[in-house]
Amino acid sequence: MSPNNKIKLKYLRKKLDIIDNQLIKIIKKRTEIIKKVLLVKNHKKDIVDKKRINLILKRIKKISIKNRIDPKITQRIWKNMIWTYIDFERRNFKKK
Repeated sequence: MSPNNKIKLKYLRKKLDIIDNQLIKIIKKRTEIIKKVLLVKNHKKDIVDKKRINLILKRIKKISIKNRIDPKITQRIWKNMIWTYIDFERRNFKKK
């Protein structure tokens, strides 16, 4: 790699680090809302709502295409996030 490209790469990686830090803050906010959602659910079977998951994924695909983002990227991210939070909810569900 040329010295010029090394400098460019370093700069771009710093920009990615800034975005990663912003994402962490957003994930924290999302997690706090998920905790509140979990308090509203009465039964463990209420945790997975396949209709809602499908609606979310369709909406994300549409938004991705509109913004010229490869929908395979966003679909994979959202599927992983959804199922990770489902796991979180299952682990933290408290019977009422």
